[in-house]
Amino acid sequence: MAPPSEPEPPSPFPEGFFDRQDPSPDAGFYTVPRLVVHIDAATISALTQWYGEVLAPGSDVLDFMSSWVSHLPPETALPLGRVVGLGMNAEELAANPRLSSFDVHDLNANPSLPYGNASFDAALCAVSIQYLTRPVEVMGEIARVLRPGGQVAIAMSHRCFPTKAIRAFHMLPPEERFRAVGLYLAQAGGFEAARMIDRSPSGADPLWIVTARRTAPE
Repeated sequence: MAPPSEPEPPSPFPEGFFDRQDPSPDAGFYTVPRLVVHIDAATISALTQWYGEVLAPGSDVLDFMSSWVSHLPPETALPLGRVVGLGMNAEELAANPRLSSFDVHDLNANPSLPYGNASFDAALCAVSIQYLTRPVEVMGEIARVLRPGGQVAIAMSHRCFPTKAIRAFHMLPPEERFRAVGLYLAQAGGFEAARMIDRSPSGADPLWIVTARRTAPE
């Protein structure tokens, strides 16, 4: 007779945290390309500047939940290794001039990433974390594909496609969204303690960044 299984620990996220106004499969919503941005020009510039400060030349970068623009500095200012985009719409990804290659992949349907262990030096997510319904699983995969010392950086603001953003994004104030994303990383494991950075330009859309380093595997 098999021993009884251990009960699963309670979730740190309250019931309904990841609910959405539109719970239908995301593939339908993202069929039509949307060549839009969720932050204004000054905030885009602030994010681009921050990427230029923290990304080492030659880094292999995963831009997950990507689209037609990655907000990275141009190649002449920051030459990188591979820049791989992972997103929901092939036309949007094909229009992104900063990507070396891309993959169409629905992380809410399948949080597993189609990349080998320790494939990247950095993993970036720009103003899209609010759409993940299984973020702890996704962050576990981010830890798997990052090299030791590699950096995950999740940039947030206040705009979104409202029907596809999780309930918590609508309800929580910015500092609590910070903590929620930090908790995603802590629950996933494999990261140092997350840092919360406010790089909001004056008079523009806010820019909040949660970032952490991959620890060395035990």
